[in-house]
Amino acid sequence: MRIDILTLFPELFPGPLGESIIGRAARKGVISVNAVDVRRFAADARGTVDEKPYGGGPGMLMVPDVLTRAVESVRGAGSMVILTSPRGEVMNQRLAQELAKEEHLILVAGHYEGVDQRFIDLVVDREISIGDFVLSSGNIAAMAIADAVIRLLPGVLGDGESAVEESHSMGLLEYPQYTRPPEFRGLKVPELLLSGDHGKVAEFRKREAERITRERRPDLWEKYLISELNREVKK
Repeated sequence: MRIDILTLFPELFPGPLGESIIGRAARKGVISVNAVDVRRFAADARGTVDEKPYGGGPGMLMVPDVLTRAVESVRGAGSMVILTSPRGEVMNQRLAQELAKEEHLILVAGHYEGVDQRFIDLVVDREISIGDFVLSSGNIAAMAIADAVIRLLPGVLGDGESAVEESHSMGLLEYPQYTRPPEFRGLKVPELLLSGDHGKVAEFRKREAERITRERRPDLWEKYLISELNREVKK
């Protein structure tokens, strides 16, 4: 997969995307992440990329022509253009899995008060938010989206099961996990996990995942119950 991130701050990249799991994937050639400086496509020597909104209002808007030229410099036949936006669909694991099937993602990191709607109408395929809060720019959101997608690609994670048993992958939050020592400051690892009975361990982990999801995320728990009901009906 190739990911191009269109930004006003290319010096922020690769940042976290150049380290650890993602960095190793890039060095192995599994993924290519490139930062594109939007200001290079401005029409004037000052690198103007924003103007005041028609009709008044606070802040500035990114202009459509500069952004469009920036996208067209990297877009191909199979590219998907994504704008980071607080009004977009909220990023989740299902969406990450969907995006991981694409060959080329172009992530446009929004800035200022927003972008001209005509750029969205003409160029953008999807608007995506990473949550119900506002950031000073879309750069962190672009990094988060890229990270969530890249780690799902074949050959990125060392253990093929890692991406399957994580929080959200099965519709539940992840179960508690333990490692050595078997006792720490009076707290012991549940005996069942030391039993070697893989079937009972799997049951324990599922129960714990269900309990934590039910207590912490009632919204996810409700969706999980509906999906389980539909699965039983299909049987």
